[in-house]
Amino acid sequence: MTRLHLTHTLLLQKAASNSTGIQTLLEAEKEASKIVQKARTYRVQRLKDARAEAAKEIEELKTSKNEAFRNFEQEHAGSSDQTSRTVEVETEQKRVEIETAFGKNREAVLQKLLETVFTVEPKIHPNARFN
Repeated sequence: MTRLHLTHTLLLQKAASNSTGIQTLLEAEKEASKIVQKARTYRVQRLKDARAEAAKEIEELKTSKNEAFRNFEQEHAGSSDQTSRTVEVETEQKRVEIETAFGKNREAVLQKLLETVFTVEPKIHPNARFN
């Protein structure tokens, strides 16, 4: 073989080798891209699942708290009516006591008020200055 033919053959082998290497790199890049895409898809799915699970737990907690509140209201609703009646009775008793005290002390208070209004004792104000 001639030297030119040998060089040409070596260049063709090298080109083929480079082409195979480039092809291998491209395939590896495609595979890596697929792996990254799968990881992204998995992460997005896990986030969706976590959100759904959190929403479900929140709803269950909300339902539980609402039920506890309704039970609390029912337990204390009866005592509220009873407490209301007790307060009304006590209020009526106090009103009667005040009216009785008013009737008993009415004349004395009126007399004291009139005496205070009509009894005038002129005095010089302590801050008054005379030049």
